[in-house]
Amino acid sequence: MVNATKGLFISCDIPMAQFIINFNASLPASQKFIIHVLDNTHLFVQPHMADMLRNAIAEFREQNSYEKPT
Repeated sequence: MVNATKGLFISCDIPMAQFIINFNASLPASQKFIIHVLDNTHLFVQPHMADMLRNAIAEFREQNSYEKPT
């Protein structure tokens, strides 16, 4: 019998994958969303966490963006 799990496949660069893994590790056990780390640049996560993950990534990118002083 085959076991199938519905999820979201994420392909990203290594630093972003590390951010997602660390973000997952910072959550309580009941909210962890990574189903499987496939390799350094590919993750399989629970689909209902997509919006929360997008918001966390957007916030991370905003904090780490260079703005030229005026």
